[in-house]
Amino acid sequence: MEINKRLSSRVDRLSESKTLRMSRLSRELKEKGIDVISLSLGEPDFDTPAYIQNAAKQAIDDGYTYYPPVGGYMDLRKAICDKYEQLYGWKTSTENVVVSNGAKQSLANLILSIVDFDDDVLIPAPYWVTYPEQVNLAGGKYRTVNASVDQDYKITAEQLDNALTQQTRMFIFSSPSNPTGSVYSDQELHDLAMVFEKFPNLVIVSDEIYEHINFIGKPNSLAKYESLRQRLVVVNGVSKGFAM
Repeated sequence: MEINKRLSSRVDRLSESKTLRMSRLSRELKEKGIDVISLSLGEPDFDTPAYIQNAAKQAIDDGYTYYPPVGGYMDLRKAICDKYEQLYGWKTSTENVVVSNGAKQSLANLILSIVDFDDDVLIPAPYWVTYPEQVNLAGGKYRTVNASVDQDYKITAEQLDNALTQQTRMFIFSSPSNPTGSVYSDQELHDLAMVFEKFPNLVIVSDEIYEHINFIGKPNSLAKYESLRQRLVVVNGVSKGFAM
């Protein structure tokens, strides 16, 4: 009997990752002796700090080798809560924190949990190429709002206001941005927040994985706006800032 090799319609909606394709191409060129500077994978060029390496080794010796709680170890989730309270005054509980295997998994879990078939999702462009593919996987429909080089690749509050509708389910953006590196200022975040307040059914996703890779010397986030916190999801991690 011949096995049916048909893939699911969900998989058929996806296209090859442009990031992985670029990474593969650069690796193939390097193997041919060509000098290539790859700007594909967002991987830091420094080693994981020694104190983290040592702590990981100690954790193995201390028996941290079994299944952890699904949402992450409680002390880690508490530390995340403490961080956002110290930085932005956001007092939240551990039940609102989930630890996953990386920002990409967090985003996938989030989008699959919230975006339904034909839901409208707005993404500022330029954008990380994974965002629209994850929306496609969930069956949603994404739209883009374009920011030019004259805007430092950041959308304005006016653009946001014109692009959103009361039916828009989700807005996804990153600051510092992948791929542009642009960082929204305090005033720019304030202006966006004022627009978001007009759309109470909108879920706002702030991808802050590049939090520590900036030239302004401090992190910045929509998390400081209390009026948005009930529908704001912040995605962060250690892969970029700590090379993990």
